[in-house]
Amino acid sequence: MVMLNKVMIIGRLGADPEMRYTANGNAVTTFNVATSRTYTNQGERVEETEWFSIVTWNRLAETCAQYLLKGRQVYVEGRMQTRSWDAQDGQKRYRTELIANEVKFLGGRGDDSESGSNVSPGLPENEDSGAEINPDDLPF
Repeated sequence: MVMLNKVMIIGRLGADPEMRYTANGNAVTTFNVATSRTYTNQGERVEETEWFSIVTWNRLAETCAQYLLKGRQVYVEGRMQTRSWDAQDGQKRYRTELIANEVKFLGGRGDDSESGSNVSPGLPENEDSGAEINPDDLPF
C-alpha cells in the first residue's frame, strides 16, 4: 500500500526566521507561516487564519534565514511530522511541524506581487529526511 505525506501552502511569515546549528553542525531554521481563508457565515464575511510551524535544514535553512523576513509571502512544500518530548513538569508534549524540502519566495516583504525567487535544494540532508516516494508506486 502506498501512502503520501505532502503539504503545499502559500502564506506569510508571522515573524523573522530563527536559525541555529545542531550538535552535528547542521543548520536548522524555523519560522511560522499564516494562511487564511475567507467564507460567508449567515451573511457575514469570516476570515480564518491557520498557522504552520516550518522547519528547514542545511542549505535551505541558511538561505531562508538570510533572505526571509516577517511579512514575506512564501510557497512551502514538504511533509508533516509530529515530534514529542517530556516537559519539565513531566507531561508529554507534542508539536506538529511542516518539514520543508522546497521554499519559494513570492513577491517582496509584505507585498502582493507575483515575482519571486525559487529555493529548492532538494530533501533535507539530515538523517530524519525519510524515504522518497517513487511515482511508479502511486495508484494513479
